[in-house]
Amino acid sequence: MSVLDPTRVCALGEVERAASLLSNGGLVAFPTETVYGLGASARDRGALRRIFTVKGRPPDHPLIVHIAASHQLLAWASYIPDAARRLADAFWPGPLTLILPKAPGVPDEVTGGASTVGVRVPAHPVAQALLRNFGDGIAAPSANLYGRVSPTRARHVADALGDSVDLILDGGTCEIGLESTIIDLSDGTARLLRPGAITRAMLEHVLGSPISLENPQGTPAPGQKPSHYAPKARVVLAAAEQAEATAARLAAQGCRVGHLAVAPSHHPGVWWLPLSLTLDQQAANLYQRLHEADALQLDMVVASLPRGHGIAEAIADRLSRAAERGDWH
Repeated sequence: MSVLDPTRVCALGEVERAASLLSNGGLVAFPTETVYGLGASARDRGALRRIFTVKGRPPDHPLIVHIAASHQLLAWASYIPDAARRLADAFWPGPLTLILPKAPGVPDEVTGGASTVGVRVPAHPVAQALLRNFGDGIAAPSANLYGRVSPTRARHVADALGDSVDLILDGGTCEIGLESTIIDLSDGTARLLRPGAITRAMLEHVLGSPISLENPQGTPAPGQKPSHYAPKARVVLAAAEQAEATAARLAAQGCRVGHLAVAPSHHPGVWWLPLSLTLDQQAANLYQRLHEADALQLDMVVASLPRGHGIAEAIADRLSRAAERGDWH
């Protein structure tokens, strides 16, 4: 494994090297505008199975296929409804994944054995350069151990996966910092399966109709497990007005406690994990703060769910799932 210097990452030879590795069954971690992905050729069953092994990911948990442009969508989806075309025109390249009926020949390793496939066009220039050089779809979940905090820096990937990755393309810090919005359009009803930077209001504005938040068909998609995005520390959710007191109480009980907050704690035994004032920056920095909690070997992280809609819903979703599973250690 090697980590490329950010000043060299866009050099044609390095991107070509990454594309060559993918063509020969390799795994390449690469940056997107959301988080770093662990990529394999979406046609190579052996490489795809290797993703699941490296991550410890359940085989029924589908992957997202990344493509360079929307004209490649028919290679992966058997049918593209008008709603999908409109959303692709509005938001691609960008942090939006469309769930559609899969095309014949799409490997079951990509879809988790389901009849649907998730596809998106990333906006990051390094991801775009890699996809153009590779010339086909790259299946990529987040480049971390399954269920853990997603990586927003190349160092996060190296720390989590080490030599299990053949190459890490270092494109700096991910701008958005939360995984893509996922919308299911596979059966004629638009359903929001995972909130993200492309908000429900933005989607409804383009479609001109409400989007369902229900998933009665149980359409498989990444990030749908109750427990996900968790640091090693146990994440404890508390109301904003009670969070500091909660952190102080846990620290008094002998726990190593961090507090995700805009302002530092007044309690000397609580580590401050600073949040920015704006929600967009809170989203961009959330995973970095959770990685810092692991580096500090904290037992617990106290956090409050943000109020509001839009990106606040995405932050709340990630924190709620992280709180479902924190290992007490």
